[in-house]
Amino acid sequence: KGFFVKMGLNTKSKDQLTKVFGILDQDSSGFIEEDELKLFLQNFSARARALTDVEIKASLAAGDSDGHGKIGVDSKTAFMK
Repeated sequence: KGFFVKMGLNTKSKDQLTKVFGILDQDSSGFIEEDELKLFLQNFSARARALTDVEIKASLAAGDSDGHGKIGVDSKTAFMK
């Protein structure tokens, strides 16, 4: 399953998901890099446990459609499935 499905965000509209992508993309590079995803995952829920690097990399891989180690604007559609 894609990351947004795992996080329960797959029911959001395309505009809402674009806003989420913009929030995750802290440096406005057009990509969500590992450090940005890690920050988001660590702060997603106050009750959440700390994720391992392997889990973070697996979450990143769920949205990395071209294997370049980051999620691009074009990848986000695949990431949402």
